[in-house]
Amino acid sequence: MPKKRRKLSKEHEKNISVALKELELILAKINDINDDDIREEYAISFAPIKLSLDKIRLDYNNIGYNEDSVQMYSNYLSLLAKFKEEYEI
Repeated sequence: MPKKRRKLSKEHEKNISVALKELELILAKINDINDDDIREEYAISFAPIKLSLDKIRLDYNNIGYNEDSVQMYSNYLSLLAKFKEEYEI
């Protein structure tokens, strides 16, 4: 039986690409923090955001674009906004 083709979305790919670049920038800023305790606190708080983006990227690569893609990306954006609101980076 032939494998079902993944549905692709250029816009979603662009969103993922931009999010990955922003993730790298924020991680670099976190790693530049001199105080170990503060750096660890920031890293722990940022971990769910990184995991969310990793799941979005993995699902898109394996499954493709679907209804869940929009919801997962929206959740990622809200997590990121909450992090930026609570932590000055």
